[in-house]
Amino acid sequence: MGPRSPYARLVLGAFALAFTALAGAVPPPIAAEHLDVARLPAPTPHWIYILDNALYNETDSRVYLYDGDSHRMLGQIGAGYYPGVSISPDGLTSAVATTYWARGSHGARTDVIEFTDNRTLTVRGEIVLPPKRAQTLSTLYNTAYSADQKFFYSTNLNPVASYEVIDLAKGTVVSEIDTDGCVQVFPSGQRRISSLCENGRLLTVTIGEDGKEASRKASAPFFSVDKDPIFVQAMPTTNGLLFLSFHGDVYGVDLSGTEPRFAPTWSLVTAAERDHWRPGGSFVGAFQKKTGRLYVPMHEGGEGSHKIGGKEIWVFDTATHKRVARWPLDAKRYGPTVALQVTQDDKPLLFVTTEDAAMLTMDATTGKVTHVDAKMGQTPWLLINP
Repeated sequence: MGPRSPYARLVLGAFALAFTALAGAVPPPIAAEHLDVARLPAPTPHWIYILDNALYNETDSRVYLYDGDSHRMLGQIGAGYYPGVSISPDGLTSAVATTYWARGSHGARTDVIEFTDNRTLTVRGEIVLPPKRAQTLSTLYNTAYSADQKFFYSTNLNPVASYEVIDLAKGTVVSEIDTDGCVQVFPSGQRRISSLCENGRLLTVTIGEDGKEASRKASAPFFSVDKDPIFVQAMPTTNGLLFLSFHGDVYGVDLSGTEPRFAPTWSLVTAAERDHWRPGGSFVGAFQKKTGRLYVPMHEGGEGSHKIGGKEIWVFDTATHKRVARWPLDAKRYGPTVALQVTQDDKPLLFVTTEDAAMLTMDATTGKVTHVDAKMGQTPWLLINP
């Protein structure tokens, strides 16, 4: 090739100058990003944990953390297949007892308890269980902590009813308690666990510091399974539990002593209402310990209607056994009420969930609906932050 023309040399020089200018204008490299986990602010009495049992996706339940004041979802915890969920007595940890299959809906089965830090919603550890965990609609007492958080109890049904005793410090199952057909784990004291029996009794087992059974005793029958069964969704009180029957009777159990003591039974309904109004749903009552108020979703129905949600919420003073309020709900708009829970502070909120997956936030004193979330899950159920 011959020598470049003056014009070509001019063009090349312009390109060189432009490239040099661009190179000088390039900013320094962007600093590398480092992922971290934000901590939630201090919880308020109006934070709740909402269990979505994922009726239409049963292997993928989750627990939503929700702020009842700002009406915001703060995060969620994966919960697997029909989990049992418990919040530790100190409020710092959520324990989820659940089941996973290697192929999603089939394959090798693993039952496990997963422990989530409630300040970051990060899973901090797990304990593998024998593959016989009870896979049922969750209640407050499918699983439970001991009061001092030394032990954790997880119910089995395969089809023998029992529960595992897990030593949390050791991270292992230390014993299995055969409950003779009784279900649920209602802890009391430091080392007592009661279960509800099909013959109308409570079975109370005392365990030792090693987590193994030391003694057991069954109470006398306190309700009739044949005439009027009770719901297993017990409500905690200051000294024990409240149970509701299918016909609307209230059974109070004091678990503060070495043996359960049963209060006189009283009714939610008058004689005229008894054949027409009944409690029903997936979680059939909420008790506010400071006010002694009991909140119950009620529906009009007869025998076999105990799973039907309520179209009204009835409020009772448990000291006088009198109904003090009757709050109608817009069941046509939101669906019947299937679950409810009340906060335990001086300005309590009542959270109500419906068949159509709506959640209503209500003033627990006046019954006024203050907020509605249209969709909070297919079968929501509520856990209150301690």
